Amino acid sequence: MEPTSQSFSDSKPTSLKEEQRRSANYHPSIWDTTVIKSFSTPYTYESHATQLEELKQKAGKLLASTKDTAALLKLIDSLQRLGVAYHFEKQIEEALNQLHADQYVSNEVSTAALHFRLLREHGFLVSAEVFEKFKGGDGKFIDSLSGDVLGLLSLLEASFLGVQGEKILEEAKGFTREILKALLGRMDEVKAKQVQQSMEVPLYWRMERIEARNFIDSYQRNDTKSSVLVELAKLDYNLIQSAYQQELIELAEWWSELNFKEKLSFSRDRLMEMYFWAIGLSFEPQYAKCRIWVTKYGCLAVAIDDIYDIYGSLDELERFTKVVTGWDVEAVEQLPEYMRVMFSAMSDFTNELAKETLKSHGLDVLPYIKEQWAILCRAYITEARWFYGGHTPTFDEYMKNGWISIGILGSLVTFCFVEANSIVDHFPQCLKDYSQLFYWSSLIARLSDDLGTSKAEMERGDTPKAIQIYMIEREVPEEEARDHIKNMISHSWKKFNKEIVDNSFPKAIANLSKNVARTAQCIYQHGDGVGTSTGVTKDYIVSSILKPIPM
Repeated sequence: MEPTSQSFSDSKPTSLKEEQRRSANYHPSIWDTTVIKSFSTPYTYESHATQLEELKQKAGKLLASTKDTAALLKLIDSLQRLGVAYHFEKQIEEALNQLHADQYVSNEVSTAALHFRLLREHGFLVSAEVFEKFKGGDGKFIDSLSGDVLGLLSLLEASFLGVQGEKILEEAKGFTREILKALLGRMDEVKAKQVQQSMEVPLYWRMERIEARNFIDSYQRNDTKSSVLVELAKLDYNLIQSAYQQELIELAEWWSELNFKEKLSFSRDRLMEMYFWAIGLSFEPQYAKCRIWVTKYGCLAVAIDDIYDIYGSLDELERFTKVVTGWDVEAVEQLPEYMRVMFSAMSDFTNELAKETLKSHGLDVLPYIKEQWAILCRAYITEARWFYGGHTPTFDEYMKNGWISIGILGSLVTFCFVEANSIVDHFPQCLKDYSQLFYWSSLIARLSDDLGTSKAEMERGDTPKAIQIYMIEREVPEEEARDHIKNMISHSWKKFNKEIVDNSFPKAIANLSKNVARTAQCIYQHGDGVGTSTGVTKDYIVSSILKPIPM
């Protein structure tokens, strides 16, 4: 799937004057590294260890003592949405295994749908035919479901766990959407908000940390809440923030030493935003190293993207691509200064990650990290050639390159190398085994990015993105093109779900891939959440990292 490389001239590179270079006019970082280094919180694991352990013990007993199936399913769902299920992984796995073995199907649509959703989400192959019992003789869902708002909502949420060809889940989605939309005006404010959110972004597509923060607020107002779970969720959320802040202090030191703010002043300074991405991939405290390395990769990838997208001349970009794809250290000296700075940072990252993985897991991943940089730069140079050549690619050409140029693949592979316990026994074959999983999550990220960023990118004269290309190719208005991209996202999720159900991927890898897609949809839901990070993205960062929940 990699673009074909063109031949290169060996003549001396031609450099542009500063005033000839393009600019995206990105705003400076709103998070100065000095400010990041000053982050602090009264919540620390040292001072709250006893309280945390006591709450975990009580919650574990609650989980063990819940025997009623409907109540157990609701409890597991609440633990997941509150962000504390990772403390009870073994108990939850045992409970779901038993529920799957029992082949239980409730007569209540809300319970049956929740049962289906949780099992599918955890990789169990359960048939969607369980919903046939809620249909009448005419093959349509029975009218009596129309008055059960919570049941309809549960069925709607379950429909997003479908795979291609599951007609009954598509019928369920259409049926529930139509009725819930009609009932919105008659619901109380809280329920209406819940329904609107699910119709816009279903639970399965939501970024876990954002969902946890929102659900803690709504759950504590619920009459059937467990006070133990409320206290555990709040304390755990606040303690995880303390871990995030310590990781960011380390990253701020690294970022300051790189000094891209001065050396590559044209590029986006987005350390906090890249760290927020990393939280989206794996929020749990045990993945600290993964977050740090994925953040570093993201910061470097953003700078490389800006070199290709905005700053470099085509001649410079061709040479940089040749250096990276051949990892030709001697040829680096022929590059402009800003590219030497970039390659030096890439080289340091590559060598340090390879050293870390060899030391911790005994794997030699050096050539594989280099290959990821090469894959990324080949995708970037393809887009640069389109731009400088005035070429509008076909929709298929664009998508074939775009799922790589989004830069997600490198972050997925970086995570694998840091969290190598999951891959150590079948490396490097595992990278091929995961290729389709990584493809679909990367494609969702690309499509989400284009929905959020295409307007700003077209205004500054970039190469057309998916929406514009589809409009040109099919001669359709923008709204229809956007609807097509949204349908492609839904289709990609079905393909992704099929991969999960059909294969025994390590849990960490399956969750990682799922969370990449979720995070991309969150970041780009309201526009370019990386390029312009002063609005919703800032609010997300503050609530996820800086602002503790009152206890």
